[in-house]
Amino acid sequence: MHKIVATFVVAAFMAGPAYAETIDLKVLGQPASTGLIQKNSEQPFFENFAKKTGLDVSVNFQPLDVTGIKDTEELRILKGGLFDIVSLRFSQVSRDEPTVLGLDLVGLNPTYADAKTSVDAYKSVVDKRLQEKFNAKLLGVWPFGPQVLFCKPEIKQLSDLKGYKVRVYDQNLAKFIASVGGIPVPLGFSEVQQALARGVVDCAVTGPSSANSSGWPEVTTHVLPIAFQVAMNGYAINLDTWNKFSPDQQTKIEAAFDGLTKEIWSYSEELFDDAMRCNVGKKPCELNKPYNLVEVPISDGDLVIVKNAVKELSFPDWAEICDKTNPDCSADWKATVGAKIGM
Repeated sequence: MHKIVATFVVAAFMAGPAYAETIDLKVLGQPASTGLIQKNSEQPFFENFAKKTGLDVSVNFQPLDVTGIKDTEELRILKGGLFDIVSLRFSQVSRDEPTVLGLDLVGLNPTYADAKTSVDAYKSVVDKRLQEKFNAKLLGVWPFGPQVLFCKPEIKQLSDLKGYKVRVYDQNLAKFIASVGGIPVPLGFSEVQQALARGVVDCAVTGPSSANSSGWPEVTTHVLPIAFQVAMNGYAINLDTWNKFSPDQQTKIEAAFDGLTKEIWSYSEELFDDAMRCNVGKKPCELNKPYNLVEVPISDGDLVIVKNAVKELSFPDWAEICDKTNPDCSADWKATVGAKIGM
């Protein structure tokens, strides 16, 4: 009888699902200083992750800028398992993995529609690379929105950047700024407002809403609203964590992230339009703080410069760098994104 009972207990234990216990998830989010997408979309999503997925999970969410971790370290953090899910800042992690920058080369995404085309074509390439090299699965991609130019000195066109120090966030943008005569200065987002105030840099590039949230219009005078990039970001989960979930649970997680990224795409566009009005004192101004920057008209010549950058500068430069670490990099891009835009 003792043997029968013991056998029954062991069998019952082994038959139970391995994922029955609560799974603890450590999540590294966007910097809180980047503003409303982090505050109103990302953080609430993770705080309600169990409810949105219907899973027995417990989430510890931390914005990047309260951890002391640099955004350039995110892929290493994810691979090492320090965090289970990371809100990746693709431009900032592109030194560790240049492949991801193929989503957002300078001049590639002048509009949200163009950005969606790029993501749809190239997302699977990025996912495959992250799985192979960083033990991470891509769960979604979204943009902060068109990245535009804020300057303290008066400017009228891109050629006026000659000799000015311009904050950049990735190598591709740095090459472009140098090509029009500017001096690229890599700076983390949280450092930029003070750098502009103190004259460490003369101009800086970011999205209108992020600039608004961080007070850039308080220390600049002009904004040139030409879109260099759209600041792509993505969510990725460590594969060891991912494999703790059953196929059915994984499907629920993917559906939740699809919903989040769809929401952010729409919210990003709403924020961009509102912040562009708010930053230059126009109405309606409902989601951001009103300022009085001078809005510099975009010249036809500058539009041509940015549009031609993909073929003439940003793709060739990126391809040379990327192919050194990923031999299929430029070929994969040409077969996907390149095919969509006629390259």
